[in-house]
Amino acid sequence: MATSERIYTASLIIIGNEILSGRTQDANLAFIGRRLNERGIRLQVVRVISDVTDTIVATVNECRAKFDYVFTTGGIGPTHDDITADSIALAFGVENKPNDEAYQLLLDHYGDPEKINSARIRMAHTPVGAQLIHNPISLAPGFQMENVFVMAGVPRIMQVMFDGLGDRLVGGRPLKSRAIDARLPEGAIAGGLGKVQERFGDIDIGSYPYFREGLVGCTLVLRGADETQLDAAAEEVRSLVRSVGGDPVDETT
Repeated sequence: MATSERIYTASLIIIGNEILSGRTQDANLAFIGRRLNERGIRLQVVRVISDVTDTIVATVNECRAKFDYVFTTGGIGPTHDDITADSIALAFGVENKPNDEAYQLLLDHYGDPEKINSARIRMAHTPVGAQLIHNPISLAPGFQMENVFVMAGVPRIMQVMFDGLGDRLVGGRPLKSRAIDARLPEGAIAGGLGKVQERFGDIDIGSYPYFREGLVGCTLVLRGADETQLDAAAEEVRSLVRSVGGDPVDETT
């Protein structure tokens, strides 16, 4: 039976030519996905886009209309190619201006206005109406515009920004998971697995094949908010594996 419980959704927009070129590997997706799940928010879409204003504006506007939360990483530093703040301002139809609170944070840190050069002042600009996301590591803040949260691309800084959001994020019940190593190729259980999925519509069942130590197998991962249904579905999956000669082994999730 389908649940009527409110489902909160999110998208992540990873901004940076260095990610698309392969020069830098993104390290933020896994962290954000885990943290959102802990808060009962389902990350449904991830986009990796270039440092191009029109692309950022279009992607942000599309995602903020579809999802409860939008998170961006990257492009809020002091250099010429850090255009995320300007682009978010355009997406919301406002100016990107010096933020008094952000400037004061820099002034408190450096102690002398002469030490706040043009590059540092650039990092104190936010779209008009933005709420700061504090950054206790390097001080230059991220910001929030309505349901859009703009954060640094540097993983350590992004993580403290995200963890500082506190009650700005409201979610539902966190998803729980069960993982079962079927020790069988997918083809042996595909038909039966589809029937289990039909019986448990609120449980997401995924099959992930592997080849290791000369063996072909697959890990079956079940995810859902209702642990009673989750455990029932997991037991059916174990029974299915046994019925075709497999030996299911529970894995830590």
